[in-house]
Amino acid sequence: MEMCLRCVLVLMASAGLAAAERTMPATFYVNDDAGNDAAAGTEESTAWKSLEKVNAAELIPGDRVLFRRGGLWRGQFIPQSGSNGAPILYGAYGTGDKPILQGSVARNRTEDWTEAAPGIWATRKAEPQLLAPLADLTGSSWAIHSEAGAKVRLTREQEDGRAFVRIACEVAGKASNHIQLWGPALTNAAPYIVFRARVRSTVPCDFANVSAILNRFPYSRAFSETPGRKKVGSAWQTIDLPMVQERDLGGAHLHINFGDTLPAGAVFDIDPVGLWAAHLEADASTPCDVGIVILNHGEKWGVKKWTRVDVKAPFDYWYDEDDKRVFLACDANPAAKFKSVELALTRHIVNEGGRHDVVYDGLAVRYGAAHGFAGGGTARIVIRNCDIYWIGGGLQYWKKRDDGSRYPVRFGNGIEFWGNATDNLVERNRLWQIYDAALTNQGPKDEETNITYRDNVIWQAEYSFEYWNAGRTANILFEHNTCVDAGRCWSHDQRPDPNGGHLMFYRNLAATTHFVVRNNIFAGSTEVCVRMDTDWRSGLTMQNNLYHQAEKSVFRWLGKTHFAANEFARYQRELGMDATSLFAAPQFVDPATRDYRLKPGSPGSALATGGGPVGARFDLSKDPRN
Repeated sequence: MEMCLRCVLVLMASAGLAAAERTMPATFYVNDDAGNDAAAGTEESTAWKSLEKVNAAELIPGDRVLFRRGGLWRGQFIPQSGSNGAPILYGAYGTGDKPILQGSVARNRTEDWTEAAPGIWATRKAEPQLLAPLADLTGSSWAIHSEAGAKVRLTREQEDGRAFVRIACEVAGKASNHIQLWGPALTNAAPYIVFRARVRSTVPCDFANVSAILNRFPYSRAFSETPGRKKVGSAWQTIDLPMVQERDLGGAHLHINFGDTLPAGAVFDIDPVGLWAAHLEADASTPCDVGIVILNHGEKWGVKKWTRVDVKAPFDYWYDEDDKRVFLACDANPAAKFKSVELALTRHIVNEGGRHDVVYDGLAVRYGAAHGFAGGGTARIVIRNCDIYWIGGGLQYWKKRDDGSRYPVRFGNGIEFWGNATDNLVERNRLWQIYDAALTNQGPKDEETNITYRDNVIWQAEYSFEYWNAGRTANILFEHNTCVDAGRCWSHDQRPDPNGGHLMFYRNLAATTHFVVRNNIFAGSTEVCVRMDTDWRSGLTMQNNLYHQAEKSVFRWLGKTHFAANEFARYQRELGMDATSLFAAPQFVDPATRDYRLKPGSPGSALATGGGPVGARFDLSKDPRN
């Protein structure tokens, strides 16, 4: 009877029954080489092929989706939620290297590049072809939002028989989100769309930052923000702004940020015309900002510049927001000089906003210029046995200085729990070459509770772990992690704010309880082992950690007091922290090959709470870069 039931279930799954018609969980296979998206997916021989198929699949709690080891999938991965006690698992099958989810586009062919000037090579210009109209936005409804002291007024006007929206700015914003214009919901969509509008402004300004996002928490983005900035003057002009779909979200609204572009005293008029489906050849352009140029998988990397004239030294590069192309300084065609040329796109590789009850096990996530794993409003997420590397560096937004000038803010974390997050577990992962933090939970005024980070090995991230909040934080455990060489990463020297450190405790205003940091190794950084900008020691326990820092400070307290490498005892005495911790060289087995196990007799071999070694409790004897 049991065998008959199993056969029936297999036949049902093979017949392609929708998730709503299934009552028993199933296992699905994905093979980038020999798969077929039209197949059932329930056997290795009938595996699916693409990441798009996985994103769109109808899954039920308890389902498993397994990627072929040795395979590679480009694009953004959108997981689905399971239920409490029956998570959806995304893992691996077969033998060989971990399956790779990759957030970059390859420009490995010599025809991908042309020499724009002596020693300056450029990818192809974006030339989208408009297809079918999706929506007539003439007379559509729009609403305004302002914050952080910005003041604007929205009215609806008419001129020559056409209705349009007028925004009068009294007080300008300092960041892009300080003034937001919300438009209608998208009822029809396509993978690539173009928003057309007529615009003018009494004071010259830029028009940019158009996207489509949910107008409710967690404000997930359906269509990526258009980074190109169009100059707007006093006469009406028609502009086209392309957007690329990140995920299929019902109810996403058109959204425009004006906070860092609209000057005080300006009256900005916008006449939304419509939306069009568009076509762009996959290899014809680079659809969004590029945060890393990765050459031969990390042998060399690009140095991001913000104007074309600044592209001078070898491997300087600039992303042209308007034409969606990269300009790179190189003494030969980049694709002739390097076997692999990867342009990391400013999108999260795993976009899990609003998801719950998901397990990731045994995946490699790499080459993305936003976050590796990211999303607000998560619960019961498990990230286990994954490799996350070469992450971040993309343009997050332009910020305005008091003198009116703007400067770029870059970002990118390995694993980020943004906003409300609860009951999440991160264990036995390896993370390296991260622009910002390898691991972090953070948010402006949120609930961050019951999050555990354990047995992870981190090296060459600007920060190993970052935390800040202004809501409520409880039951955060950071234990048995090995953190090495903070700040010694691809991005450090090109950051506007180089401050490599292992524990970056920025401004924390949250009611914080039971935040425990214990049994970890913090060894080597460019600036400091621990930085703490506000005093929340009453909610924090730090114990049985092993620190080592050859020259720079061990601890930076409230932005002004530094405890040098030879002042660890003074740090313990004056701040009353880490009373059971040690300052000593860890004595790794072979740091040259990233084998961060402790040698017998290491000062950390019996330091952990209850005895035993500190640091991650698993074997890293193989070089994970191979």
